[in-house]
Amino acid sequence: MSSASQPAPNFAWFKSSYSGGNTTECLEAAFIRSAVLIRDSKQPEHRHLVVQAKAWADFLTVTTGWRPC
Repeated sequence: MSSASQPAPNFAWFKSSYSGGNTTECLEAAFIRSAVLIRDSKQPEHRHLVVQAKAWADFLTVTTGWRPC
């Protein structure tokens, strides 16, 4: 996992479905070819995390039971 210092304005960011009704605690994600970008929706101009696609799939499997196709 790494942190990018430049914003990624050209990606299709979407709000996490697990952010709930509390608008002060929201994450946004964007999918790219081999990774997932994650950022704080309140500070989109700040750094974002870059998580490799395999690590993201493993995370989803452990936390939700989701399995990649």
